[in-house]
Amino acid sequence: MTTTSDERIVPDASDQASRQRPVLLGIVGDSAAGKTTLTRGIAKVFGTDRVTHVCTDDYHRYDREARKTMSITPLDPECNYVSIMEQHLKLLAAGEPILKPIYNHSNGTLDAPVLVEPADLIIVEGLLAYHTKAMRDCFDVKVYLDPPEDLRKRWKIDRDTSKRGYEIDQVTADLKKREPDSEAFIRPQREYADIVVRFHPPSASLEVGPDQLDVRIVLRPTLPHPYLVEVAERTRIEHLRPLRVSLARDGGKPVDVVEIEGSIDPDLSSAVEEAILEGMGMDLAGLDHSTIGAFQVGDKKLRSESLAISQLLLVVQLLSASQVSV
Repeated sequence: MTTTSDERIVPDASDQASRQRPVLLGIVGDSAAGKTTLTRGIAKVFGTDRVTHVCTDDYHRYDREARKTMSITPLDPECNYVSIMEQHLKLLAAGEPILKPIYNHSNGTLDAPVLVEPADLIIVEGLLAYHTKAMRDCFDVKVYLDPPEDLRKRWKIDRDTSKRGYEIDQVTADLKKREPDSEAFIRPQREYADIVVRFHPPSASLEVGPDQLDVRIVLRPTLPHPYLVEVAERTRIEHLRPLRVSLARDGGKPVDVVEIEGSIDPDLSSAVEEAILEGMGMDLAGLDHSTIGAFQVGDKKLRSESLAISQLLLVVQLLSASQVSV
């Protein structure tokens, strides 16, 4: 593994030569579950010129005004061009370009489509990317975001009122309207994920800063998860265990679980990040740690150490997928 002059981690030429198609990462979750926040750091580590981003919410069949008259939500597959979504994911997985539709979240309109060329890594995020087997089969790594519902609803209210021009009562009414479709179409996709990521408060109270949230990562045996136990042991300092790995059951099936404390000290977080990279035999010199864990709330820029470690663990999974996928 080598680095470029602009401090990005890239595979060796031998790795690139052995792979003939892009790596597809799926990030699925309900509205305002944190999909975009999670993916930004991953894209920055690889370098934005080597990442193609696709949002499956762009495949809405109806604009916002039409949905109001029809009383249908964008979470309903009938409100989306699912067959076109399937076709486009297959093309991207084969390294072919697509003419992707655009849904304008600012004003709720359907804008002109754009040409999308596949890069080395394709990050596909949205509501329904795992809805059909044909779509699921396109991904190398499938992630599902599963925050507590009370927290997700707070995030949605904050986002939609600050960025999308809604009033609080409008967002609250919309959440109530969407709940049956969330239950019917969004949450069942959790079953198909290789990795389930849950950002959550360290206690029952939601009154905690977004940069202090703990993370629980469920790793299913559908993918290899290299060096997790070794990394956990290497980052153990006296009585501190900032990254804990245990065996558990999820949906009645055995899984590995990684737990990361949101209150982890930044220096200790950096040590964890280095241990993860060293465990994969990756060059540390090119990693700018400020590229991961960063996010913004309003005008305020914040950094979450637990988010940074989570993003880096996903980078490791993607690099592993790029080496084992054919």
